[in-house]
Amino acid sequence: MIWLIAIGIILLLILLIGLSMSFKTIRPTERGLIERFGKYYRFAQSGLIFIIPFAEKLVRVNITEMMVSSEKREIITADSLNAVVDSNVYFKVKPDESDVKAAMYNVFDYKTQIIALAKTTLRNIIGTMTLKEANSERNKINKALLEQLSKETENWGIEIVRSELKEIQPPGEVQRTMNSVVIANNEKIAAEDFATATETKADGERRAEIKRAEGEKTARIYVAEGEAQAIKLVNEAANQYFTGNAQLLRKLQAVEVSLKGGTKIVVPEGQSLVNVIGNLAGTDGFKS
Repeated sequence: MIWLIAIGIILLLILLIGLSMSFKTIRPTERGLIERFGKYYRFAQSGLIFIIPFAEKLVRVNITEMMVSSEKREIITADSLNAVVDSNVYFKVKPDESDVKAAMYNVFDYKTQIIALAKTTLRNIIGTMTLKEANSERNKINKALLEQLSKETENWGIEIVRSELKEIQPPGEVQRTMNSVVIANNEKIAAEDFATATETKADGERRAEIKRAEGEKTARIYVAEGEAQAIKLVNEAANQYFTGNAQLLRKLQAVEVSLKGGTKIVVPEGQSLVNVIGNLAGTDGFKS
């Protein structure tokens, strides 16, 4: 009786373990390939699936975008320089059944294969370019790398999304020379900018002096014109208001001088003394 209970417990444990091994889940970022006795049996979408323990095996395949680096390596350029080149390749397994099967069964370890292809392709592309061309035409290199990788992986069920050339490092001596050229160019540009700024400042100061001189000239003209106008007005006022009075004053002064000196003056009949003296002012018409 005890043996029967023990056997029942063992069978129950085996059943529970089998059931736990039978139910699998596939995430939305994955697709599943179910193999039965080492052969492909069916395709599984995301969700809960059932497999036969020990007879079937679930192979999960990631269908999200992935990245691999081609790793740094030296490539001889067309001008015989050893440039160190590195790039990244972005790809993903297509989600359809045929593409997932191709990614698993048509190529062994597609990540490693893509890295190897990227290295070879970069060597072929950059090997036909000078170092200067490679640095200035990175977009061209990226495009050529993408096209070549897409062509080579066409039967792998993989989509090459994009490729990026991370860096192209020239040899140390060339790098130092390039840095010296860049520094010299920057110093030249700075000197030209300083000279231009100095010239602009001097031109501005010269223009300011001209404007100031023109302003002073205009001010002087206005002052001179004002003074001339004032003199003109004074002369006109004097001529208008003071000419007759000045003549009368002169006559009075002459009369005063004549009277003080006891000068004898002959006054014609019908004329006044003041008029006679005034007519004689400044002449030898006086009699002692």
